[in-house]
Amino acid sequence: MSRVCSVCGKGKMTGNLVSHSNIKTKRVSAPNLHKVDVEENGKVSKRYMCTKCMKGSKADK
Repeated sequence: MSRVCSVCGKGKMTGNLVSHSNIKTKRVSAPNLHKVDVEENGKVSKRYMCTKCMKGSKADK
């Protein structure tokens, strides 16, 4: 299971780390994900959720 938000689909972002001499190397930034208990149809399961979705209460906590 990959680390992706189950509500909004936010995942890893890739880009370049640029040094002072303008040398570019690949870098990866990960979202702020937490494992949260989510209740669906009376059944509790654990899912990854980003903090932005948790604050906006876009899903049941």
